[in-house]
Amino acid sequence: MEKSNLSGNEFEMCKECYSNENRITPLLNPLECLQNHTQYICGTCGRCICIEHDPRKGLQRWNFPFKSLEIAKLYLRTADYTLKKSCGIYEIKNSQGRISYKIFGKNEDLELFLKKNKDKTCISMEPVFVYGEFQEFPYTQVRKLTSDEIEKYMSER
Repeated sequence: MEKSNLSGNEFEMCKECYSNENRITPLLNPLECLQNHTQYICGTCGRCICIEHDPRKGLQRWNFPFKSLEIAKLYLRTADYTLKKSCGIYEIKNSQGRISYKIFGKNEDLELFLKKNKDKTCISMEPVFVYGEFQEFPYTQVRKLTSDEIEKYMSER
């Protein structure tokens, strides 16, 4: 796949950000997110992924629980990039039986999370999804978008 500068062309799964839809994110309040949050801009397909740090919680978007494995996969690249390693997505079940998915850099991080959250379990204690070896990509950017870039990105969704 060739380098793209925020273009909305159809393509197969991106080797950098692991998605086959280069305008699928942000999922919630996309305009607000693009205007106010720092974005991981895929240097391969141009997809923007929120990588904003929440100072109140001390977390980035990828640290939050996701409703589905598919949604977690959309944010996996930001975890890989932040930690500079291949991370995994784990299936977590709470005491009411609700399933969510969380990204961790290693099994020890999962174990620490479970010790702090006694009402949650991870049956397999292994990731349900890992993309592979971590790679750096030369055209990746992490920054806030300009108003022109936001307008173009939103028009291509």
